[in-house]
Amino acid sequence: MAATIVSVINQKGGTGKTTTTINLGSALSKLGKRVLLVDLDPQANLSYSLGIEEPETTIADVFTGDKVLSEILIHRENLSIAPGANELVDIEISLVTQTDREHFLQNMLADAQDFDYILIDCPPSLSLLTVNALAASDEVVIPLQMEVLTLQGLSQILATVAKIRSAFNAKLKVKGIVVVMFDKRRKLSSEIEQYLQENIEEKIFQSRIRLNVKLAEAPSFGKSVLDYDPSSNGSQDYMALAEEFLAK
Repeated sequence: MAATIVSVINQKGGTGKTTTTINLGSALSKLGKRVLLVDLDPQANLSYSLGIEEPETTIADVFTGDKVLSEILIHRENLSIAPGANELVDIEISLVTQTDREHFLQNMLADAQDFDYILIDCPPSLSLLTVNALAASDEVVIPLQMEVLTLQGLSQILATVAKIRSAFNAKLKVKGIVVVMFDKRRKLSSEIEQYLQENIEEKIFQSRIRLNVKLAEAPSFGKSVLDYDPSSNGSQDYMALAEEFLAK
């Protein structure tokens, strides 16, 4: 059975996108799923956060055809990782002139046969790399902070998903919106949450990712929060999210 490919997207930086990709992936692996994480962000924050600082080969080498996907994978915490690299900036520029430029990643991931889930950490922009991710994906997960400006960004993301569905990938759907950096003590959090419930048709996961210092500390140790501190709120929240993610 082919892997389910999931893009984790938000065009704004600092929204918990990479944190969600790593820790949802880690939680899924602890629930017995075979998981591949693809670092498609030129900043390579996902790779660094899992202790991969200077990989010999990266996803950029697969884009250029110098390597196939299986040759670049690195393994951490029962996860497989396709590392990112700054060279992805050059890859994106070169893609502009290519035919079928939106489907390079889809063709690359066809080699990934041994996984249940492939989670793609997308760049913090609606770029050609992000378009490649969405064209290759079955589902989209959107991490969302409870801030006013994120609502505007959410509408842009949903519009982009609709365009990709229409133009390149009819099967693409929004798996759900993940509320991150949640602080129930803030009135604004509950107000925005209520607005989402009343105005957004897409699923909003019931699991909330609470503000948690352990989530911020874990990348310094090259670990997911589930391995860094299994008893932390961050670990418990992402495990709950993974269980909800898998529920039919």
